[in-house]
Amino acid sequence: MQSKARITAIGTYVPEKKLTNSDLEKIVDTNDAWIMQRTGMKERRIAGDSEYASTMAFKAIENLTEQYDKELDDVDCILVSTTTPDYAFPSVACQIQEHFNIPQTSALDFNATCAGFTYGLHMANGFITSGLHRKILVIATETLSKVTDYTDRTTCILFGDGAAAVLVEKDEENPSFIATHTGTNGEGGMHVYRTNLAGEMFGEPLKEHGKIVQNGREVYKWAARTLPVGMEELLRKARLQMDEIDWFVPHSANLRMIESICERSGFPMDKTLTSAEFMGNTSSVSIPLALQLGINEGKLTNGDTLILYGFGGGLTHAGHVVKWDLGKD
Repeated sequence: MQSKARITAIGTYVPEKKLTNSDLEKIVDTNDAWIMQRTGMKERRIAGDSEYASTMAFKAIENLTEQYDKELDDVDCILVSTTTPDYAFPSVACQIQEHFNIPQTSALDFNATCAGFTYGLHMANGFITSGLHRKILVIATETLSKVTDYTDRTTCILFGDGAAAVLVEKDEENPSFIATHTGTNGEGGMHVYRTNLAGEMFGEPLKEHGKIVQNGREVYKWAARTLPVGMEELLRKARLQMDEIDWFVPHSANLRMIESICERSGFPMDKTLTSAEFMGNTSSVSIPLALQLGINEGKLTNGDTLILYGFGGGLTHAGHVVKWDLGKD
């Protein structure tokens, strides 16, 4: 089905507090050289005691409206990707509706972990193209520092906090979405998880401390195998060649992982937008943070063709070929 939806605005927010590699050296047995060699990360942003998924989402949406002079009164759907909501319920989406006094809208939180932003775009495109909605806020917001085990040096070096929002509106003449590819490998779910009510998975006991647990080696191998294949499928659907893609924007899980994906797919690293170096792994927020950084640095401009690709816990993944046109240079 031909898309009828366009991404028209973006906004982001990251907390002021920074967690540097030097700071981590004082917390666990690690050092800057070890972290840089394995992840390419230098800093992460950390939410304050009174900052939550909702409050950071508010600031990202405010940044969107300020940058692009957008009104929210006619938003008719709010989609929020988060694994760290303030409450089990009410949802962050409902908190957003109340905060901005949006008069008539549906509101939904969902969890696709680090693929959440691209899944949110997938849903927004489907809702608008089918005629169900006309103007959708897609938000990604995470306070991963609040669920990170700072005694585990393999995970605490990775995660940071932030929020981002995009507006997706009906536009039959200039749609953003050219091709989409999604997939899931549920049998790999136990390689990255956070416990809730269940104490086991596939009959195996889980660490029941409510913090992120990750087998980084297995996630790395899965992503390095899966994304190059997914990128080929996107190009096939879009009827494009790799050299017709201006920017690759993957989930910024780990810069070494992204380098491996680029090497295997044949896509140049210098045409890849990331946010991990100074923001850390912000889960579903990492792709829109990279987009905003690309705009700020003058790299990403209207008319560019992008591959956006999220991947993570589940294990799940979702990618899009997108024509970038916010209508503002």
